[in-house]
Amino acid sequence: MVRTICEVPGVRVGNVTDAAAHTGCTCIVFDGGATAGVDVRGGAPGTRDTDVLDPVNTVERVHAVLLTGGSTFGLEAATGAVRCLEESGIGLDVGVARVPIVPAAVLFDLAVAARRPDAAMGYAAARGAARAPFACGNVGAGAGATVGKVLGAERAMKGGLGTAAISRPWGEATLVVGALAAVNAVGHVRDPESGEILAGPRGDDGVVLDAAELLRNVSPGGFDPRIGSGRNTTLAVVATNAALTKTQATRVAQVAHDAFARTIQPVHTSQDGDTIFAASTGDLDVPLDVVCALACAALERAILAAVREAEGIPGYPAHRDLTR
Repeated sequence: MVRTICEVPGVRVGNVTDAAAHTGCTCIVFDGGATAGVDVRGGAPGTRDTDVLDPVNTVERVHAVLLTGGSTFGLEAATGAVRCLEESGIGLDVGVARVPIVPAAVLFDLAVAARRPDAAMGYAAARGAARAPFACGNVGAGAGATVGKVLGAERAMKGGLGTAAISRPWGEATLVVGALAAVNAVGHVRDPESGEILAGPRGDDGVVLDAAELLRNVSPGGFDPRIGSGRNTTLAVVATNAALTKTQATRVAQVAHDAFARTIQPVHTSQDGDTIFAASTGDLDVPLDVVCALACAALERAILAAVREAEGIPGYPAHRDLTR
């Protein structure tokens, strides 16, 4: 059975996918809310309501996080998720209403997608959020994700959505750290244990190339940075039942970028909007560095699952297409 971020108590996930249009969105709902932080490292991000996660700001808990395709247009999906949660009585009580706090981040899939996620898709993703295991690959925010665009779209491969979870005994309780990632990187994706490049730019012979090596050895005029301009971004959420303050959750999000660096090269480029959210749903007393280490491990597995479970679409073969 696939281990998912939903193993973290209080976490539910809803995916809405338009398979024909190659786009979708993913809503991670936190029952009872979650203490959360965020860290944005890419040079071309698209986000909504991430400022509320700054530890110096007032709001203490979020109710969901939305990841979506559609670039800036896809941020409309967050409006639908907010409306769904409000109808369910979920949100910050401000006296005259309950206001759901739903930070969101987008990735660029406009080159392959025939539509943009909208409020109706965001509403459906929030409404359908469940704790049951869910499929990975070409689903939700990963439906139109692609990787390895250093040599242009015609040499790229299919990315996708992936998830993983790690649990271990902690005294009389169980510590759980889960991760979910939508992988849409300009660089390649490599298994850090085996060293194998799973997906990336394809050479003339179809062999998957090292994207970072291509950039390191480029000659003057040999690379057009407009190739991938704003067309990338890996998005992730890590969650745990360990108790975290907003400051600690922000630190977990920061350290979790190590998982990006271990699996994606190059990463955090000027053409990526790489963003990680971290959320705490529990009260288990665990040292911060232990949570950070497990968050990195879970996120690495989620990124690799996104690529291994992806299926090829016209013009973009998947890892599984090359290994059959």
